Amino acid sequence: MTRLLSKCDNRNVIFPISLISLGILGWIASFGLTLERIKVAGDPQATTSCDISPFISCKSVMLSEQAALLGFPNPIIGLAAFVAPVVVGFAILAGAKFKPWFWQLFVLGHVFAMAFVLWLFSQSVYVIGALCIYCMVAWSATIPLFWASASYAAKQGAFGERFEAPGTVVHEWAWVITILTYLALIIPILIQFWDYWPSLL
Repeated sequence: MTRLLSKCDNRNVIFPISLISLGILGWIASFGLTLERIKVAGDPQATTSCDISPFISCKSVMLSEQAALLGFPNPIIGLAAFVAPVVVGFAILAGAKFKPWFWQLFVLGHVFAMAFVLWLFSQSVYVIGALCIYCMVAWSATIPLFWASASYAAKQGAFGERFEAPGTVVHEWAWVITILTYLALIIPILIQFWDYWPSLL
């Protein structure tokens, strides 16, 4: 048993388990939003499960132009993309070792995902004027995935030796950076919809 625990510690199970759990969370949010989108497509007058106020409404967001950036509903991107961290997480737990080019591509995918989240955030808050609960859950999964994956890859030397030390520090404090990123998004939301919050009470 001691030998087994030692092996688990050496593999740093926290990172792969984080990939798996956050990937599953993001996939569930994308799946839920996809179901709601199908529901609204069949009946444009239907309300979704998260239409709970004038500014918290999945329907308002999903019927916007921004909700189909590539010509099809954005949740479909999530259904495909969130599978990747789950697969990689299980592979690491199984003892897989990846080449630097793999980590570079993996992180690049998360860079695009993070940029997409920030764009969707700005559009939802400042253009559409509504928030989608499913979307925000997907954002909440993407943000820690980005910080954990980028810092882990840097720590592993995927971007060269000079980034190993900073990557190690960022990876160790990724949870703090994630919280700070959440706050950077939550505060503008609170301010922008300040007059609407009492309506939820």
